[in-house]
Amino acid sequence: MEEIFGKHFSITEPETINTVIYKVNKTEKEFLDKSPKYTIERLKYSEEYIGANKKKTFFLMDPAPEGNQLLIFSFGQDKVVVNNGFLETSTNAVRISNTPVPMRYQTLYNDKDVEYREFEYTPNLKRPMTIIDPETTEEVKPKLYFDEVANEVKGKCTLQAKKTYVMFELEDKKDRN
Repeated sequence: MEEIFGKHFSITEPETINTVIYKVNKTEKEFLDKSPKYTIERLKYSEEYIGANKKKTFFLMDPAPEGNQLLIFSFGQDKVVVNNGFLETSTNAVRISNTPVPMRYQTLYNDKDVEYREFEYTPNLKRPMTIIDPETTEEVKPKLYFDEVANEVKGKCTLQAKKTYVMFELEDKKDRN
């Protein structure tokens, strides 16, 4: 296994649950004109089985000295539980928050045909939204293309017909209606 530097923490979950965790990044002021205010980054993890449970150790590559906001998605059979957390950098402790992060969360489903979801491209590929396949808990990887009408590079996610996806997007409280 490759060596990973930074902070780490572990959770234990039943075999029937699959948890994925994202770190919330706030964009620096000097980049706000060309980037979203918040972006997300999926944490890498290692997994080991302990009896009927799984122990997952999540790794945070570049922890902030003041700590990091986390989004925790636990996928089970036909449902997903979303929690907000905070990694205290000084202790590696994760606190689950009672205060919600401004986030839109929805289930995507289309009966008829393949569907495409577009997002604004940023050079580092950081974005405020992601689409997750709840069966595999993997992200739907976007494909980049050049939009000649808008004269800019954009990303496009392809969603299969008759398949359910989970999509979430971070937004600024001021932008909500």
